[in-house]
Amino acid sequence: MRRRTFIASSLAATALPQVVSARTAAFDPTPQEVRIKRQYQPGQLLVLPRSHYLYFVTAPGKALRYGVGVGKAGLEFSGTATISVKKEWPTWRPTNEMIERDPKAYKRFIGNTDAQPGGPDNPLGARALYLFQNGVDTYFRIHGTTQPKSIGQSVSNGCIRMLNDHVIDLYERVPIGTVVTVL
Repeated sequence: MRRRTFIASSLAATALPQVVSARTAAFDPTPQEVRIKRQYQPGQLLVLPRSHYLYFVTAPGKALRYGVGVGKAGLEFSGTATISVKKEWPTWRPTNEMIERDPKAYKRFIGNTDAQPGGPDNPLGARALYLFQNGVDTYFRIHGTTQPKSIGQSVSNGCIRMLNDHVIDLYERVPIGTVVTVL
């Protein structure tokens, strides 16, 4: 073994415990100001499903970050959309695809056009921002939830879930026409 190899191996071995014990920052759904790449425009929403965060760009290089829940594998939305409709305490009805995937869970909606009225028991929670592409409803939403423990997880049927207090805050900040990019 050469001296150079020995020294490099020794240094690597002493650094290894620090690398192995290093931890990534724990997920925190609390809204907080963060830095973001300057390429994103103020007023734009950016969603990073893998990290379970939604960013509202407030200024060049700055954003307000919220924790979110996102779609299960294969059900997630990706791409760019526009918020074309905003609703307070929205009504909800599962999509036909949701009913087909899990008829047992959604049996009360089979064969009718019923919708669940808005309110504290509604799965869309306190607010919903409706995502459209080229003027067509995608049926994906950014909305509140009745399942706060789902924030930070990939468990929805594709929508982006937020804690009700957080979606109310975001709802007040973003106008119709806001661009949403989900990577």
